[in-house]
Parts: sequence; structure tokens; C-alpha cells
Amino acid sequence: MRRIFAVILCAALLVLPVRAEAAPKYAALTFDDGPSGRFTRRLLDGLAARQVRATFMLCGYRIADYPGEARRIWEEGHEIAIHGYSHNSMCAMTKQQIVREIENTVSRLPEGCAPVFLRPPGGLCSDAVNAAAKEMGLAVLTWSVDPKDWATHDTDAIVRRVTQQTKDGDVILLHDMSDSSVDAALQIIDILSRQGFRFVTASELAARRVNSVIPGQVYCRFP
Repeated sequence: MRRIFAVILCAALLVLPVRAEAAPKYAALTFDDGPSGRFTRRLLDGLAARQVRATFMLCGYRIADYPGEARRIWEEGHEIAIHGYSHNSMCAMTKQQIVREIENTVSRLPEGCAPVFLRPPGGLCSDAVNAAAKEMGLAVLTWSVDPKDWATHDTDAIVRRVTQQTKDGDVILLHDMSDSSVDAALQIIDILSRQGFRFVTASELAARRVNSVIPGQVYCRFP
């Protein structure tokens, strides 16, 4: 009888439903307009402590001001993308003017850095922007979550906007230009990590979802 009961129990366990572990959700943190001295350094310290890599959309003129910070971004395994040299709107430029903006920025990047993405200032695209990006072998990356952190120093509001909106595959726009933005970014990582998110660079996110991006095409998220 005891043996029969054991056999029945084993059979019952075999047909019990197995709870599959939830698949991780992925998002990319992107930071515009830098590098910017102590704010970038604070952000890099916080990212390192959390073992998170991000994508930095750098301006050429700011790389000229903060070459050490640009080099540290690259050496610590983050992705560097192009945000133009002057941060002037590219919508008012010709294709060749945009190409020069890109070339002048690329010339200041750390050795070995080969950017994949262009983010035009303000995310404003045009036929000339797309054509210049294609000529330079860059895909255009905008974003899908924008808390407008540049317009406020309310850290809690920035955190709330991002954590309430972010979904799997989103590209989050932030800036490393103020303490409130840096504080918000680190809190966002902590909160969303507890919700099952993993943070990767924009290129890594794209590779997981579309294998490779196409130069000249515009992307805002990778669901």
C-alpha cells in the first residue's frame, strides 16, 4: 500500500503546472548633450556601482572641453553615439553640413570608438539628416520615453515619469547635465531593476531584437 501511494504521489507531481521564470525586460538608458564634467563623473560612478552600461550621445564641442570624461565613458564599456558637434538643429542644415558635424565629432572620439547611432539635436530628423547618417554609416536613434529632465530639477517627477512609462524594448532619454538628472537616473535603475528590467546599451538592445540596424533608418525603440 505504501508503495502504491508513493507511485500515485509521484505521478501527481509530474502533472503539476510548472511556473516558468519570467523573461527579463530590457531597456536602454541614453544620455544627451555631454560630456559635462562632474555630472558625467557622478553618473559614471553610479553606473559602475550598479554594473550598468548606457549609451552617451556626445557633442563634439563638449568632448573638446572634457576629453577625459569622454575617454572614461569609452574605457568603462559604455556606448558612444553622435549628437552633432555644435548641438545646432540639423533640420536647418544641408546634408554636407550635417556630414561635417558628424566628421568633426568622430575625429574627437577616443581611439577605437566606432559609433553606430546618430541622434540629431532635439531628435529632429529630415531627409538631409537621414541621408547624411546613411552616408556616414549611422542609424538614427531617437527615443520612446522622455521625462523632459532638462526642463525640471524635480528628481521625483523625473523618476515617476520614467518608471510609469517604461516598457520592454524602450529607449529612455535623459541628460548628464545636472544633479537632479543624475540622481533620477540612478533611482530609475534601482526601481526598474527590482521590476525585472535589465539595462543594456542601445546597440545591445538592437542586437537582441533586430540583429542589426540599417544606416539612415530611424529607430525609437526595440520591442
